[in-house]
Amino acid sequence: MTTDAPVRLQAYLAHCGVASRRASETIITQGRVTVNGATVTELGTKVTDADIVCVDGERVTPEAVKRYVLLNKPAGYVCTQSDEKGRAVAADLLKDTFRERLYNVGRLDMYSRGAIIFTNDGDFAATLSHPSAEIEKEYIVETSYPLPEGLAERFVKGVRVEGIFYRAVRAERVNSHRMRVVLIEGKNREIRRVFESAGAAIRSLERVRIGTVRIEGLKPGEFRELSPAEVRGLLALCKN
Repeated sequence: MTTDAPVRLQAYLAHCGVASRRASETIITQGRVTVNGATVTELGTKVTDADIVCVDGERVTPEAVKRYVLLNKPAGYVCTQSDEKGRAVAADLLKDTFRERLYNVGRLDMYSRGAIIFTNDGDFAATLSHPSAEIEKEYIVETSYPLPEGLAERFVKGVRVEGIFYRAVRAERVNSHRMRVVLIEGKNREIRRVFESAGAAIRSLERVRIGTVRIEGLKPGEFRELSPAEVRGLLALCKN
């Protein structure tokens, strides 16, 4: 990224590895960003490399190296940059290895585990996380009790829970306690809400695939950098 020409502040923050463009907009409107010592809350603000941009009092600059990291998130970790409740943060698992600020593309809830991508490339994050990208995400769901009859078929046809419509791209019963589910949009806690509405108590929920990238070979808490071919492959899948 060259910032000789003025660019929008949220784009600048994304290229600094602060957060995605959308999340950077929130950071700006919260009054956490200063430009040349003055607090800025207007999203239309533009900056260049000549400006001094700080987030929470710390100067940020565009990062030369772009990172794309696949983490097998353990259960019990939250997908935020920090947590006021003192809970374990998934991004902290990467801090000893990577100097760059890395943030998660999408989320997994605290009790779920599996594949999640971290990056400092704002354009990559925005492309993958936009609903129109239609990137498949595959999950393995294990239940404490036998699966309700016909739940997979109902999930594919579509289920309405508390006024919200949920539908899986594919859902396949593996055995009496396990189902494979593929989502595209992935609304907040979608699988948990559908299963809970059917009286199916989830024992474990693991995301095993994002697009063409699989979690195989990584134990919980382990991570690896994506290859250039994997990054290109993910972007090629995006329909936006």
